[in-house]
Amino acid sequence: MLCETLTGKGVSMTRRCRILLVLMAFFAAVAGCFIVFVGPWPTYKSGFKDKSYYKKALATIERHRERLSHSSNIGQFEAGWGSRSITPPTGTPLAGFGDRKGKSSTGVHDEIFVKALAVSDGTDTVVIVGADMLIIPENVAELVRARASKQTPLTMNEILFNASHNHSGPGGFAPGFASKAFNGPYDPNIPDFLARAFTEAIVEAYQSLEPAKVTHGGLNAPEYIRNRTRIDGPVDGELSYMLVEQKDGDRCFVVSYSAHPTILGADNMKFTGEYPGFIMRRIKERTGAEAIYLGGAVGSMSPRPPEGGNPLDRCRAMGAALADKVLEAVAGATLFKDKVDVASIGFPVQMPPFQLRLGKNWRVSKLLFPVLGVDTDGWMHAVRIGDIVLVGTPSDYCGEISIDLKSRVQNRISDLWVLSFNGDYVGYISPDKYYYDEDEKGGYGYERGTMSWIGPDQEAFTVSLIMHMIDALFSESHKNLSQQSLISGS
Repeated sequence: MLCETLTGKGVSMTRRCRILLVLMAFFAAVAGCFIVFVGPWPTYKSGFKDKSYYKKALATIERHRERLSHSSNIGQFEAGWGSRSITPPTGTPLAGFGDRKGKSSTGVHDEIFVKALAVSDGTDTVVIVGADMLIIPENVAELVRARASKQTPLTMNEILFNASHNHSGPGGFAPGFASKAFNGPYDPNIPDFLARAFTEAIVEAYQSLEPAKVTHGGLNAPEYIRNRTRIDGPVDGELSYMLVEQKDGDRCFVVSYSAHPTILGADNMKFTGEYPGFIMRRIKERTGAEAIYLGGAVGSMSPRPPEGGNPLDRCRAMGAALADKVLEAVAGATLFKDKVDVASIGFPVQMPPFQLRLGKNWRVSKLLFPVLGVDTDGWMHAVRIGDIVLVGTPSDYCGEISIDLKSRVQNRISDLWVLSFNGDYVGYISPDKYYYDEDEKGGYGYERGTMSWIGPDQEAFTVSLIMHMIDALFSESHKNLSQQSLISGS
């Protein structure tokens, strides 16, 4: 009777009724698809310790613990390094700012690189890779692991990836709507180009392993960093450094800092290494040594560059200031080690169910993430070089969590480096205590809202895995610090 009331009688009524029913079915289907693939859906609450993905991760760490080859007879420390340009052709989009809308690059301010440091204790070998990129995308990391394993004995467990989080590096490296929004249209030639350069740097580093010695340290540089989510919030202002010297005198510096490389904004359309690139360039100019930069716990941490000049001048000034701090600290270093234990734990991990919140009690459908080209696994990694531990996380890892982690292990480890962008990306990982704190607009903002994907236990989950990895690397049966040989030298 509804059709009859709305459209009249007879043949005309029947035809109009069918059209109406088709339209109603169409809109119902659209609404259903929207709810299934977009939402809203209720948010999930806390709890991960009883979940299968967490138990599987712990079991994987335990298997690594059992295979660690630490012994009291540590061999001669060896090191080697390699470097390749990853400056793409002009026209390739830049990564990192959605406001660029995928526009083509217009040139090159300064060349950008991927660099690799290989270290070995005679039994175990690990390669640490640092690149002037926004992130290390999963597709590139997988290509590199496969290619490097064909040219060296290295396995996926023995390559730690890191990006400086450069917002003026190559884009177009991954498919999917999310990557396109921030990194420009996908170009399948880009991941192949990047993977080739990464692999060549890794192979060069491995093949150039020679007897060496190492020293390391950290100094506080809070004047160049600020907490962008809380004005009076703490900052991870530690400027970490490691210096490796081969027997022939060749040197390689590794430097890490946690300030976002965002001195240059979305209006910059030329490739550059930003302030981390200028750190490396300054060290090389002043010492002749190679320099590798690793992005630290950059979540919530923004740069505070020196005043004056244009943005590129400020990048150069900040890079020079941080490099000079490292060189001044190293100038007084007299204690090197030529026997250090090297070990590595790296593994893919299923993350907690993703949720992008629409409010306190509502989220988008988890089926939206595959549509956007985002998967829900990641990669966790921890590397030991004597009493240094480098922890790789697949995210913008928050500097506030890094501060707490360093405090927790300070009586066990002399130097903990908390790093980001380890061969995958799962958004921002922020302190759990802020998860439900609304901003002045009644939302959760960019870091704790739009880009916070793995739920209310993101800190607790990742910190638990990190602490278990550190425990495995320094378990009682594997402690060798007392066996290390110390040598003097500058």
